[in-house]
Amino acid sequence: MAMVTKFIMVQGLMYLLTIRYLLFDLLGPYYAVTIIVIKFLAFILALDILNDLLKYFYRKRVNLRRDQHDNITLGLNNIYLLLVIGGCMVTVTAFFGLNPKELFTSLSIVAAAIAIISKEYISDIISGMFIAFSKDVAIDDLIKIGDHTGKIVDIGISKTALLNDDDDLIYVPNHKFFINEVVNYTKSPVRTTSLEFELELHRLTTLESLEQALTKSLDLYKEYLEPNSFNLKVVHVYKDYLHLKFQYILNVSDRGMEKVIRRKTLRRVVDFIREHGEALPTPDTN
Repeated sequence: MAMVTKFIMVQGLMYLLTIRYLLFDLLGPYYAVTIIVIKFLAFILALDILNDLLKYFYRKRVNLRRDQHDNITLGLNNIYLLLVIGGCMVTVTAFFGLNPKELFTSLSIVAAAIAIISKEYISDIISGMFIAFSKDVAIDDLIKIGDHTGKIVDIGISKTALLNDDDDLIYVPNHKFFINEVVNYTKSPVRTTSLEFELELHRLTTLESLEQALTKSLDLYKEYLEPNSFNLKVVHVYKDYLHLKFQYILNVSDRGMEKVIRRKTLRRVVDFIREHGEALPTPDTN
């Protein structure tokens, strides 16, 4: 219904533009401003209709619900927003009786200065377009970029929002996706979870006994774990202690369950280490 209303409004605005010269005497001094407003409204409504139609046919093709979004729908929204901003700029210059082409040509030096100052923001916008239409990352993917790890919940025009394990929203500038390495855990065929910790040598009996104890602590979650995927690695050997890494492979793609298992596993590791020696556990998901 909303689509039909928008279409009728566009048709009405276009009709007014076709008879605009007949409105000159009626509008008098407000003629120019009125025509500019009509053109702007017609442009915005037509753009909105086009955006809705593209997303409608795309959702229908990929069986996506109306309230769901993926990279393509977010990318279309970003393009729509850029075109709206461009339309607003042209409309503002038209209100002052300026030709946008001549204005930007005469202000080329100022425009160059503005481009230099805002180059990072422009880079974020361009990067956001590439991210939105790429297959490298997508909404709900679990990624690691720099020091941040989290699930992608939104790909904006200049920033991408991540939700970390503490339910904190982290906004990462889009250009960082191109200058930093991005690890996409969701795209990986193997979901390996690692828990790193340090253990004093004189507190350790054998590595085998430690591995068996940690493996046994996960019996409650064995239905979510790959059998025989447990592995205790020695990362570094120091004079008085070992840097160890305990790993296991998940057979589920449920992010919530993955967090529960990792949190419970970390607590079991901490409990074990408190009984057998001093340690500093640090979780890391690969």
